[in-house]
Amino acid sequence: MGNTTSCCVSSSPKHRRSNHSRLEPYLPEPELSREDTGCNLQHISDRENIDDFPMEYNPSDHPRASTIFLSKSQTDVSVPNKRVREKRKSLYINHHHGGPVRRKYSSCSTIFLDDSTVSQPNLKYTIKCVALAIYYHIKNRDIDGRMLLDIFDEKLHPLSKSEVPSDYDKHDPEQKQIYRFVRTLFSAAQLTAECAIVTLVYLERLLTYAEIDICPANWKRIVLGAILLASKVWDDQAVWNVDYCQILKDITVEDMNELERQFLELLQFNINVPSSVYAKYYFDLRSLAEANNLSFPLEPLSRDKAQKLEAISRLCDDKYKDLKKLAKKRSVSADNLAVVRWCPAIIS
Repeated sequence: MGNTTSCCVSSSPKHRRSNHSRLEPYLPEPELSREDTGCNLQHISDRENIDDFPMEYNPSDHPRASTIFLSKSQTDVSVPNKRVREKRKSLYINHHHGGPVRRKYSSCSTIFLDDSTVSQPNLKYTIKCVALAIYYHIKNRDIDGRMLLDIFDEKLHPLSKSEVPSDYDKHDPEQKQIYRFVRTLFSAAQLTAECAIVTLVYLERLLTYAEIDICPANWKRIVLGAILLASKVWDDQAVWNVDYCQILKDITVEDMNELERQFLELLQFNINVPSSVYAKYYFDLRSLAEANNLSFPLEPLSRDKAQKLEAISRLCDDKYKDLKKLAKKRSVSADNLAVVRWCPAIIS
């Protein structure tokens, strides 16, 4: 370090020191404020954290925030809504039983299992629950009336060539009408039940981000945009926009492209659905079904299903045993080191 020809000496002729000059002591420069530097960039510590926002405002992003449709379904305080629920209950009873409702119980000879799981939901009843959730969204929407975006207005962008009635935005659709619309799209496009749950997540995310309400004037196009986006994100072999034009004969590809583009922009291109959020929506849909007598069917356990369950459990058991063996090889507990070992004594 004492060599005058050290590489630490600057080679620039302007800053070259003499051979006998001493290094000057280091003086730290005074800190410059944000105004002095002219930099108005926001510091990372000054930025707002997403987790600081109230959880009830982003239920489609936060797993602990309660879903909007479940809270809207629990606000039935008016008499008409109670009548609708009682009517739906009577229709369910009349359709399934001629007499009183009898609950199925398992016995030694027969075991009843729910065919729907969080990884493989029942398609028919999942679509029914999603249609019921959309129904409560429309039924219990805010009365003050939020803005209505043109891209979702069925008067400006009709889905069929038939004339839209003048009071199209006055009458709430029935649950059966919503179910038929969603079922037609799912059956024609061959979509899965998981896609229906993701559709509901995107729908509530749109209502939260864009600060709009779903109403009789826009519910079809909002549901169509959510299904279109969910099918592309979830399914490996996504349905193209032109395929929806084959299902809805009177809609154009340009309209579908514009609907998808604006839907993504309103979502701020946030199409991520965490597994915890997906599971929350699945179980909340089950709670909604239970409260409205739309419980998932119980099927008796057959011999083939029993063998499949036994094979799956055996496979999981084998994986657990292998992981347990690997854990033992990688580390040794301190308790094993302190064990007293008895050895035969040799007396000579």
